[in-house]
Amino acid sequence: MSYVHLSQARAFASADTPWLAGDCGPLWRVAYGIVCLDRPQGVGSAAFRLVQLALPGDLVGLEALCDQPYRLGASALTPARLDPVDLESMATRERLLQQAVMQLQRRSLDIAALRTGPVPERVAYLLRLLGHDTEQDVLGVAVHADAIRTSLPRLRELAGVVDAKTETVCRALARLLPPRSRRSGPARATLLQAAPAVPWQAPSRLAGLPV
Repeated sequence: MSYVHLSQARAFASADTPWLAGDCGPLWRVAYGIVCLDRPQGVGSAAFRLVQLALPGDLVGLEALCDQPYRLGASALTPARLDPVDLESMATRERLLQQAVMQLQRRSLDIAALRTGPVPERVAYLLRLLGHDTEQDVLGVAVHADAIRTSLPRLRELAGVVDAKTETVCRALARLLPPRSRRSGPARATLLQAAPAVPWQAPSRLAGLPV
């Protein structure tokens, strides 16, 4: 068991692990990014099974509301920042507990959509959670699709979220996004920089925050 830093916001790169199941720490709120809450697949296993996703504005480390160790581990699906939440009074705890109950219902619906149905539909839902609307015309433009592909987590991490093989997810992405642009060099880089940012991308204040 270890104790997670208590006093200030913490920034994480994609695939970083803020804490493991059994660690102790405060209640957190996701400032930006997406965080996976998971548990080991077996005793001593290095593999983890996704339980829920936490999106910007969500509370994580809910066990802290009951002064308990974290029962689920956490990993950053995208660059993320967590802000500690002050549990200053019993009234504050009760208000946050109400938020947590409603949040758990929403995120359970997300997991159901990510884990059931045809894989392309699951991948499309995940793209929307990541800030990429598969119904928008922007996905029909190759250079914007290049930027989206570059911003996505690694293929194996996407596959883990939607509970599918990496090859199947790769085929689904090929159906949802146009082929990669053949343009290269400075001109293409300029176009990629002009592509719209996605909501979970880390702002410039990421630099200097403790990790």
